Amino acid sequence: MDKLIITGGTPLHGEIRVSGAKNSALPILAATLLADEPVTVCNLPHLHDITTMFELFGCMGVDLLLDDRMNVEVHASTIKQLKAPYELVKTMRASILVLGPLLARYGQAEVSLPGGCAIGTRPVDLHIRGLQAMGADIAVENGYIKASVKDRLKGARIFMDTVTVTGTENILMAATLAEGETIIENAAREPEVVDLAQCLITMGANIEGHGTDTIKVQGIKKLRGCTYSVLPDRIEAGTYLIAAAATGGRIRLKDTQPNIMDSILLKLREAGATVDWSDDWVELDMKGRKPKAVDLRTAPFPAMPTDIQAQFTAMNTIATGAGKITETIFENRFMHIQEMKRMGADVDVEGNTVIVRGVDHLTAAPVMATDLRASASLVIAGLIAKGDTVIERIYHIDRGYECIEEKLQQLGANIRRIVS
Repeated sequence: MDKLIITGGTPLHGEIRVSGAKNSALPILAATLLADEPVTVCNLPHLHDITTMFELFGCMGVDLLLDDRMNVEVHASTIKQLKAPYELVKTMRASILVLGPLLARYGQAEVSLPGGCAIGTRPVDLHIRGLQAMGADIAVENGYIKASVKDRLKGARIFMDTVTVTGTENILMAATLAEGETIIENAAREPEVVDLAQCLITMGANIEGHGTDTIKVQGIKKLRGCTYSVLPDRIEAGTYLIAAAATGGRIRLKDTQPNIMDSILLKLREAGATVDWSDDWVELDMKGRKPKAVDLRTAPFPAMPTDIQAQFTAMNTIATGAGKITETIFENRFMHIQEMKRMGADVDVEGNTVIVRGVDHLTAAPVMATDLRASASLVIAGLIAKGDTVIERIYHIDRGYECIEEKLQQLGANIRRIVS
């Protein structure tokens, strides 16, 4: 199993490119199943989760043409099987996103209940209830969601009990081919949901209100092919900016989208960084100083993303002062804390809140990644620790960060991958 070895203590300096967003690419790939014609998706990140989606399409008989720049042309009309098997779905929760498109276009779907993450309960009942409101007949048997509908799905008013990104995306995709109007209330407002909606509109869908908590969809009979480019990954961008702040460095990110990162950028300014940006770049400069500890509370967009709290926790471990970080989205997202304590962090967990008191320095230790964003926080901890930090089980980080060691090497970090 691969591992990363990081020799800490070097401030990050330089420029890197931000990759396409995984959390946008996966639903957009699922949306290609709705089209009668080929759809080309560009700016895909080279990640394990993307490869898993390709494998899922392959086992369903969907033809893919992939070029050397990770642009893929999807021919959904070649589909032969309307089943997403457990062997693939268990490794990636986002596989659930094929449920809505398969049901809307082909009238049936069989999708394994998802796995792929260890950060708390993320039930799919909101997906199921939404599709049932649109006329689907759904049963959960032997670990599979088995769904069918006579003729077409029907438009409906659907209220989401809790804000759910994948739930909103699944219902949104299904609604594009439903008969009549679908109104999704308490919808997720995340940029990745907006990106999916923009892709569907490019395919001919009639959608209004994306980016607000009420999305209206007028269903049509078929969607056409198109070429669409995935938006930049705001979580990847935030991770590198926090890493630079934690190490006292100065970096520039290009091919990014700062206007969807307000909560992150303003919090970094609060930490003492000089942060500047324009349409497609961000610069951060700590001027060699230690960051100041920050308080934050995760919440749905436009507030602080849950996917960035572990990284801010890592920064706070060596910051001046003490910071309080509260997690409101998932109930089991502090598994990185015990690993940071092994490196000398002064951290206490009190319910859904972490109290972090900055120490003079962290000390390298062998640590183990437990989920995608926890692994990113351990990389940041390794970058600021004295000595050689060994991070095991880095397959987690490969699910969400494209070429992380290569990008950090470009910024001057002493990091290498050991392949085993």
